[in-house]
Amino acid sequence: MSSRHLRDLSDEHLRACGSLKWGLDGPEVIPAWIAEMDFALADPLQWAVSDYAARGVFGYADPHGSIAVPEALAGFAGRQWGHTIDLARTVLTGDVMEAIALTLTHVAPAGPIIIPTPVYPPFLVLSTSLDREIRAVPLVREAPSDAGVQTEPESRLTFDLQGIADQARAGARTLLLCQPHNPVGRCFTRSELMALRDVVEPLGVHVVSDEIHAPLTLPGVDFVPYATVASPEAPVTTVMSATKAFSMPGLRCAQLISHRESDHATLNALHPVLNHSMTTLGQHASVAAYTHGDAWLAEVRARIAANHDQFREAMAECAPAVSIERPEATYLSWLDVSGVHHPDPVAAALEHGVRVDSQGLGYGAGSTDRIRVNLATSPDRVAQIAARLGSAWA
Repeated sequence: MSSRHLRDLSDEHLRACGSLKWGLDGPEVIPAWIAEMDFALADPLQWAVSDYAARGVFGYADPHGSIAVPEALAGFAGRQWGHTIDLARTVLTGDVMEAIALTLTHVAPAGPIIIPTPVYPPFLVLSTSLDREIRAVPLVREAPSDAGVQTEPESRLTFDLQGIADQARAGARTLLLCQPHNPVGRCFTRSELMALRDVVEPLGVHVVSDEIHAPLTLPGVDFVPYATVASPEAPVTTVMSATKAFSMPGLRCAQLISHRESDHATLNALHPVLNHSMTTLGQHASVAAYTHGDAWLAEVRARIAANHDQFREAMAECAPAVSIERPEATYLSWLDVSGVHHPDPVAAALEHGVRVDSQGLGYGAGSTDRIRVNLATSPDRVAQIAARLGSAWA
C-alpha cells in the first residue's frame, strides 16, 4: 500500500525512543499490546512540536489562556462527523482518564457506576480508586437477524439495556461509556445510542462518554457522538483527545465537554491545582492534528482496515480455533481464544515472540478467554504477529 503521508518506523528506531511499548522486551519480541501506533508523526504535528521546542520555553500550561484547542476540535468534529462542539462548554485537561476522574469527582452523582464490560481496564481501576462501586453490565449479542451486513462471522455485541436499567433503578446514577468501544471495536449506531438514552435519561443517569477512538472508524462506519442523541441539558460529559488517533500519547492534552451549563461552570471553576497536567506542547500538537492532520488520518484508517483484513485472513489459516470480533473502529483486534488448547495463551504468545494484552489486566466481565492485539503497525509486522500466534496456539 503506497502512502503519501504515512511512514512506518523501524524496530530499531522505535526501541531507541525509549517508550513503554517498545522498551519492555528485547528485539526478539514484537509488541502488540499497548494501544499506540508504530507510525511516524504526521508532518504537521512534527513541525508544530519542533517549532515549539525551538522556542526553548516549557512552562506550565494555562488552561484558560487560549481557545485554540477547542476551536481546532470544533473544526475537526464539523468536518469529520458534522458535529457542533460548544466552545463555551469545553475545558482542557491532561488526558482522558484525568477528565473522567474530574467528572466523577466533581459533577457526577455519588454512588455506584454502571460500566458495560469488557472495557478498557483503567475504567475499572479508576472507579475502584475513587471508592466507587462498579456495577458491571456485560455486553450482549444482537440477534443475528438484526445485525445487518457487519455481523460476520457472528452477531455484534451491544448494550444490555435491561441490565443497565436494573442497575440504575438499584441506585447507580453514572454510566461510563466507551464509544467507539475498546476493546471489542464496536462503533454503536444512532439507534443503539438512542435506545440507551431512553433508558438512562428518565432515571437521571449521568453518561460519561469516552470518545477518544472516534477518529478511527473503519470505512463505511459512521461515528455518532453520544451528545447528539442526548436531550438538551441532559447530564452528559464527553471526553475527547487527539492523542490516540494521531499517535502522541506523551503530548498530554484532552478536551472535556459538558452538555449541561452547570457542569461546565463547576469544572471550569476548579482550582488550577486540581487540573493542571495538560502541557503547552500537547496543546500545540493537538491544534496541529485537528487542523492539518486529515490527510494523514485518512491513510491511517485505510492502513488499519487493511491490517484487520490481513490479520483475520492469516489467523483463519494458521489458527482456525481463534475467532475474532468483526471490528468497526479502532486498530485493536479482540480475539476469542477459548478454543486454543493451551493453559496460558498469553505466555505462549510471548514465548513465540509476540506480547499481547489479555484479561489479565482486568477488562472485566466478558473478557474470559479473550485477548487484545494491536494492529497499528506495518503489514510485515502484522504477518509476523499472525504467524507467531499461529505457532504459539497450534
